[in-house]
Amino acid sequence: MTPEDVMSIGQQALTVTTLLAAPLLLSVLAAGVLIGMLQAATQINEMTLSFVPKLLVMVAALFLAGHWMLGVILDYTRGLIMGIPAVLG
Repeated sequence: MTPEDVMSIGQQALTVTTLLAAPLLLSVLAAGVLIGMLQAATQINEMTLSFVPKLLVMVAALFLAGHWMLGVILDYTRGLIMGIPAVLG
């Protein structure tokens, strides 16, 4: 196994991690901005008002993107397992 192979596997791992985190983080970011604007407009500074909707949005995003996320991680894992003979031999 060459250093280039290690770097390639590491780069693929970071790409998969970014792909898996993006739907959840972007949906919670959008919800947080909207809730923040609502709180600023109404001057309501209740912590649960910002936490609970973000949690619900994250659960909804996980429900909607979960199948795709599972496919991405399974494809990556299959690729790693199928590459074991090339790494050993």
